[in-house]
Amino acid sequence: MRIALFTETYLPSINGVVTHVKTLKDGLEQLGHTVLVVTADSRVNNHVMSDDVMYCPAVKLKKIYNYDVAPPISIERLDKIKSFNPDIIHIHNEFGIGISGILIAKNLKVPLVYTLHTMYDDYVYYVAKTKAFGKIVTSASHFYAKMLASTASAITGPSLKVSEYFKACGVKKKIHVIPNSVELDVFTPEKSDKNTAWELRRKFGFEDDDTVFCFCGRLGKEKNVSLLLKYWSEYVKDEDRIKLLILGEGPLYEQHCKEAEELGISHQVKFSGRVEHEELVPYYACCDAYITASLSDTCSISMLEGMAMHLPVLSLKDELNEGQVRDGVNGYSFTDAAEMYELLKMIRDMSDAELEALGNSTRQSVMQSGAVRLANDLLLVYEEAKECFKKKSGKRPRLKNRYKAIKRRYAPRTKYVRKNQ
Repeated sequence: MRIALFTETYLPSINGVVTHVKTLKDGLEQLGHTVLVVTADSRVNNHVMSDDVMYCPAVKLKKIYNYDVAPPISIERLDKIKSFNPDIIHIHNEFGIGISGILIAKNLKVPLVYTLHTMYDDYVYYVAKTKAFGKIVTSASHFYAKMLASTASAITGPSLKVSEYFKACGVKKKIHVIPNSVELDVFTPEKSDKNTAWELRRKFGFEDDDTVFCFCGRLGKEKNVSLLLKYWSEYVKDEDRIKLLILGEGPLYEQHCKEAEELGISHQVKFSGRVEHEELVPYYACCDAYITASLSDTCSISMLEGMAMHLPVLSLKDELNEGQVRDGVNGYSFTDAAEMYELLKMIRDMSDAELEALGNSTRQSVMQSGAVRLANDLLLVYEEAKECFKKKSGKRPRLKNRYKAIKRRYAPRTKYVRKNQ
């Protein structure tokens, strides 16, 4: 099968969508399929093809995560995709490149699959500074999501949150829930150097007997790091020997650093700043567990990476993501600061053997989350999309044939009269 994946962001940028698309591409290729990634890139002036990736000219939106956004209409892009001759077009974003995928799928008459990765209701604050305007933007985004969904032969998302979101938008189509995957060959403890991990602990001022929890992600309001810091300040004391390492940068990086100082926990909470994707393994290796208070994630890839590195997870309870963190199997859920504190101490007080057993169980819980599993799940969706598209395409006869059928049906019947009678 020939598959074109349309995504607004791709390597060398790193975020959840990029990792998902890269992993999907790897899995599909391992199974013998041909994949073309179509992405926006503000560094190019013409459409550039390189290693099965088409980089499309774009502009950079500095106020929105520095995303590159390409114009949706391009004759050159259409010609190149036509030459690729895809069996499926699969869009992963809703902006210029995503719209381009929709238009090209329609032009080439091929099935379209749409994956929603982002709960946009949690990102409204980027463009709406007042509550009233926020309601308008939310309503508009719901209408937009419904419109996009109506063009697709199949819709997917990483968790039940996507189903609920589409339901709120008024979409009645079936939603295929396909959890995110993790690069199991990259995020494995065997690939981490113990000396590098210990050097990182010393760099951030962690003692040998400290229990270190980490969070990794882009630091925006939707990640709820402010709540995590607040909970931390309410209960965790210096004598507890419990520390927090926050990996990543983002629009609220400086604000969170300031919050930690104002809450009096800056000696307990350390911020790494930006860490390149290929350098993450030793950072996870220098920690003992993963913690998150985010409720915006559909199926956090950073959390899965930590789990693949044997880090059990403490997560703010999220009913729509309930199956991702299973108590005693790969971590525990908490509902408030007091519960979080008790779980922090429980992890701290585990013996080395107990923590190792929980870490092994955590790694085991994501062992079926690799690239091939993701590819196989989506291949089933692709086949269903092709069948749906085929039925929809053949539903109505062409106008000329349809006119003839109506004419035959309603034409007056006449009796046969023999000549010369």
